[in-house]
Amino acid sequence: MLNTHDIMETITMIQDENLDIRTITMGISLIDCADSDIDKSCEKVYNKTYRYAKDLVATGESIEKKYGIPIVNKRISVTPISMLVGVSGGDPVKYAKTLDKVAKAVGVNFIGGFSALVQKGFSAGDKELIQAIPHALAETDLVCSSVNVGSTKAGINMDAVKLMGETVRKASEETKDKQCIGAAKLVVFCNAVEDNPFMAGAFHGVGEADCVLSVGVSGPGVVRSVLSKMPDDASMNEVAEAIKKTAFKITRMGQLVGTEAAEMLGVQFGIIDLSLAPTPAIGDSVAHILEEIGLEKCGAHGTTAALAMLNDAVKKGGVMASSSVGGLSGAFIPVSEDAGMIDAARKGVLSLEKLEAMTAVCSVGLDMIVIPGDTPSEVISAIIADEAAIGMVNSKTTAVRVIPAIGLNEGEELDFGGLLGYGPVMPVRKQSPAKMINRGGRIPAPLQSLKN
Repeated sequence: MLNTHDIMETITMIQDENLDIRTITMGISLIDCADSDIDKSCEKVYNKTYRYAKDLVATGESIEKKYGIPIVNKRISVTPISMLVGVSGGDPVKYAKTLDKVAKAVGVNFIGGFSALVQKGFSAGDKELIQAIPHALAETDLVCSSVNVGSTKAGINMDAVKLMGETVRKASEETKDKQCIGAAKLVVFCNAVEDNPFMAGAFHGVGEADCVLSVGVSGPGVVRSVLSKMPDDASMNEVAEAIKKTAFKITRMGQLVGTEAAEMLGVQFGIIDLSLAPTPAIGDSVAHILEEIGLEKCGAHGTTAALAMLNDAVKKGGVMASSSVGGLSGAFIPVSEDAGMIDAARKGVLSLEKLEAMTAVCSVGLDMIVIPGDTPSEVISAIIADEAAIGMVNSKTTAVRVIPAIGLNEGEELDFGGLLGYGPVMPVRKQSPAKMINRGGRIPAPLQSLKN
């Protein structure tokens, strides 16, 4: 039976505290679209994706009207395209253009899956796809790309790490007239998950069903509001309990939307990803949650501990609310997409090194960080290697999405507009890691990989 208080609380969350469904993402398997003729394969990709996703946007809009719940993004993720390239050969950019075309035809915001999984080595199609990423992202508007370079089971593919440092830089260079947006649509993973609905890293894993509908819920503003009403002398376990209860309520809303959307579309319901994903809007910041917990500024000593508690409480609340919690689920710390992070970075309180420490306890990793345009590719590779090592050793997903701001220096700002926000160019260490990066090979899997 509906409770009047619960209804009013939800309305307040939506109207005043930036609660939203950040995305409904349809995952589509393209394995049966493989063909030795790349043009035939692209035709199959278009037809299958269109067939499944043609009503996705309309369904989302229908649910928005029915319940008054904002669904900010409607997205598609597909099987890693390198697998199709391995069969067809040819120019992978053809696939990227096909994905862009069908994404525009069905009206979604982004389509992810121009991806490769190379944690233990390169198979047919992998290198070709990676080398095509900069041009593919420059030639398309809605395509997102990701590459998994390491895992706890496999170790870190340092040849891939070297290649991805070069690729990130080229992606920025090829889109320097578009705010270097190419690098903002490219994620380098360790321990990538198969059911992540969030861009730019989403792809549809080979272990998934033919088509699934997953939901990404976000409510940092709601969590901050709850904490702002607590007394300053509330204990940390009381704070954690309040976050957990709030996450429970948010997840129940996601369950409602996801179940109904999947039923309307006639596809399988996948997972709810309860990730506190911020936006540049005031009041929608993970950094401000950490400050509400008791830090003068995000990045101060104590930030990692506060974030660890936040992330854990979010997961506990979400798991109690749904048996289908998956994806990444926790707290994102994308600098350019978070008003509090932007402010902390501008003031020099939040550094790249502190962000790296925070990634050991949060959902993903070094996300949407703008770095100087003259940063060498070896330094970018080393940033990727450091982050992958944190993921590998801690058996968690980590990722890097850094944007070399071509033509800009430390202290200047790069503005992407919209959800991707804007960010100050943050300093990086100038000492060269080139000798290490050029060694190549593989960093072996850690001892904890031997669990069988």
